Amino acid sequence: MKTQYLKTLALQYGGLLLVLLAMVGVFSLQSENFFQRSTFTTIANQIPDLTLVAVGMTFVLVIGGIDLSVGSILALSSAVLGALMVDAGWPLWAAIPICLVSGAFCGLINGCVSIGFGIPSFIVTLGMLEIARGVTKVITDSQTKYIGSAVEGIGEPLAYIHFSTAFLLALGAVLAGQFLLSRTVFGRYLIAIGTNEEAVRMSGIRTAPYSIAVFVLSGLLCGLGGLVQASRLSSADPNAAIGLELSAIAACVIGGTSLMGGRGSVISSFIGVLIISVLQTGLAQLGVSDANKQIITGSVIVVAVLIDALRSKLNR
Repeated sequence: MKTQYLKTLALQYGGLLLVLLAMVGVFSLQSENFFQRSTFTTIANQIPDLTLVAVGMTFVLVIGGIDLSVGSILALSSAVLGALMVDAGWPLWAAIPICLVSGAFCGLINGCVSIGFGIPSFIVTLGMLEIARGVTKVITDSQTKYIGSAVEGIGEPLAYIHFSTAFLLALGAVLAGQFLLSRTVFGRYLIAIGTNEEAVRMSGIRTAPYSIAVFVLSGLLCGLGGLVQASRLSSADPNAAIGLELSAIAACVIGGTSLMGGRGSVISSFIGVLIISVLQTGLAQLGVSDANKQIITGSVIVVAVLIDALRSKLNR
């Protein structure tokens, strides 16, 4: 039984880990400054916001949906935090719950409109992308709010381990999300909904509450992402996280989460985040221009989508 379990883990994560290690090896050979502790700790401390958003995106994709509003919701949550702390003089401990609730509320709207009215989540979250970004600019008056040292501690590396509290929070969210998706009845229902929602309904299970809960969870994690991004930047930027939704979807797809629903792994999505981050950091150290970095990163995403489509055909 234990041997079978280890084989399953090897099949599920082995290929992704080999890709990640191969990339580390190539960049280490090409750049003498890449294979250093400072490089890896810097990568780890820069990815908490993307990691948190990717965890939520994994759940959304598993049920066959998509959330294009995650970047704007993250920016909105960060703006709420900045406005409360800078303009209203709230302490960090009091502003954090409102920051998280604002993200969860946006997710609730996405879920209720999409599921309640049967509108594709692509359209609903595209609208929320614009709404949340506009509200963010209204709250901040289209200006960056400098929060300062009151929030910096969350994003600063801890002594001895060199990882930030934000990274540990993101890692905890990955482990909790994987447990929720793979080891609970809730997670099994989500996979079943993404595989065949009509069959789940016919079995007597109401699918709407579970699907709405997924969007709320995505929004909540965006709120937490807004907190950790504000801690890293020491400010709330109304233009923050533009395009983050594309990076989150890319990380999930690279990790093997199906765009058609019914299949996904939070840990695999996290490895996808690491692959994207290592790729971008390595290319930057090699002096590759931003335009070429976009071409290479986009090509990796396209290849991952093609592999996903081929795997789906083979399964059928």
